[in-house]
Amino acid sequence: MATNELKLLGCWFSPFTCRVKFVLNIKGLEHDNIEETFFPRSDLVLQSNPVYKKIPVFSHGDKIICESSIIIEYIDQVWKDNGAPSILPSNAFDKAMARFWVAYIDDKLFNSLRNGLIAQDEESKKRHFEQVEQVFVTLEDEINKCNNEGNYFFGGDKVGLIDVGLGCFVGWIRAIEKIEQIKLLDEAKTPALVKWVEAFVVHPAVKGVLPETNKLVEFAKIYVQRLVNATPK
Repeated sequence: MATNELKLLGCWFSPFTCRVKFVLNIKGLEHDNIEETFFPRSDLVLQSNPVYKKIPVFSHGDKIICESSIIIEYIDQVWKDNGAPSILPSNAFDKAMARFWVAYIDDKLFNSLRNGLIAQDEESKKRHFEQVEQVFVTLEDEINKCNNEGNYFFGGDKVGLIDVGLGCFVGWIRAIEKIEQIKLLDEAKTPALVKWVEAFVVHPAVKGVLPETNKLVEFAKIYVQRLVNATPK
């Protein structure tokens, strides 16, 4: 696939951009990366995604697809016969459950991480990060059901939809742990998830995609300050 046929508009720090990159790598698809400025949003984002005005945006020739979960399913479906593994289960029920868990991760984990990071008082931070820990306990139960044959991934012996849905947040989890001096993923509480992270970050499709922790920490300081400054006094 020629690089000029596939383009991904996103940001290096965006977990949702990382999510799409994982799947492109799994499928072995060459593509052009277009880095979005974000502060402020570029005209290209506003034109490509006029409804939500968000990244990532994926272009396949003259076709433009938005929203990371929709993009990765599109990629998985269009290139299902290129010899690369599918990220979606073949069974209809398993497929529905994988989608359920990614929706849960996007709703519960993403919002709790973000709200905890930007909270300006310790009580609010504590409440949001406790919610993060509860999400991990719930996902610990789920991964134990998935890897009962000794496999590390939610997708069994291969990276699947839930893996890329959760794995895109690993960089931010590590950065927030460093910023807040807390442990969100605790081996004593969620040993299977800790092993999952270790296996996920060294997967060939993931290596080189996740942002460096220190770089994210520095970006997070700027991000939080911008939000604080933008909040009406």
